[in-house]
Amino acid sequence: MTALWKKWTDTVPAPFLTALLLGAGFLGFVAWDQSHWWQAKSDYSFGWLVPLFVAYVVHDRWPRILSALRHGAEPDFPPAGGRQEHGWLAAAYVTLGAGAGMFLLGALYRAGNGASYPGTLALTLGASTLLLALLFVSAPGPVSTRRQLAALFVFPALVWLVSAPMVSVVENNLSQFLLQRVTAVVFFVFDTLGLPIQRNGNVLALPEIIAGQRNEVGVAEACSGIRSFTACLFAGSFLAAVFLDRGWKKFLLVALAVLFAFGMNILRALFLTAWAYNYGEKSMEEKVHDFAGYAVLGLTVVGLLCLLPLLNLRISFGRHDAAAHPVKPVPGERPSP
Repeated sequence: MTALWKKWTDTVPAPFLTALLLGAGFLGFVAWDQSHWWQAKSDYSFGWLVPLFVAYVVHDRWPRILSALRHGAEPDFPPAGGRQEHGWLAAAYVTLGAGAGMFLLGALYRAGNGASYPGTLALTLGASTLLLALLFVSAPGPVSTRRQLAALFVFPALVWLVSAPMVSVVENNLSQFLLQRVTAVVFFVFDTLGLPIQRNGNVLALPEIIAGQRNEVGVAEACSGIRSFTACLFAGSFLAAVFLDRGWKKFLLVALAVLFAFGMNILRALFLTAWAYNYGEKSMEEKVHDFAGYAVLGLTVVGLLCLLPLLNLRISFGRHDAAAHPVKPVPGERPSP
């Protein structure tokens, strides 16, 4: 065991490696706590992929992490000093204490009440904060190197907030907001097309196509799009972390993932309503309903994948192009000044 530790510390400084292992332990506890919700709530079943994707991102960034560590360990750097350096370190230690307190609060809540929304949220926030703060204070070199190393772990630390169930108040309000928008858009589209339809709250009354049978479509909470919202947010975050190199590109892809989730859920609601319009409400069996949901999620991921080449385009104009592709002089022709 000692030999293995020495082998690792020859590559990674011991304080940083210790912080990394502690952070992994905190996230392991978070994964165990969140697994209850991944199994109990289908909206968060994608959470089983989170540990695998986190491990892949760390593995993919490991050469950059080692390069930053070697750069920070160079003896040419002057000792840390100045208000800015001390300010960053003080803020990091305050954040470290806040994360530890939040994690402890979540652990006590978990021990006393079992799995719960507030306990899971406190554990997740505490572990994510602890990991980033620990890596920052334990990294070698100046503050710029510490920030660079912490930035490489933003996705592995914060993606757990997506796989954690929201506090019930937030989730219910967001679900109701999305529900009302979906119902309003579906009613507007059918009414604009001149198709008879009535809206009573979140219930859409369609024409009676079966003798004496009322044909109504209730837009339930499952149709609000909260499931596709969280899953697409996770997919967009992962794709941005792996395939994009600029911060603004990452934020743009995540924002587009949210917009895609909302737009695709509108198409799903329109499809299901049109299906019920033609074949009756009872024709929307679980197969049709679930197929539409998975198709929407798949189309959203495909759309995000199609955006990646556009966001990775590098276009240069003017003198940069001339420098990159110089014009060869014609033999016998005097070059222009």
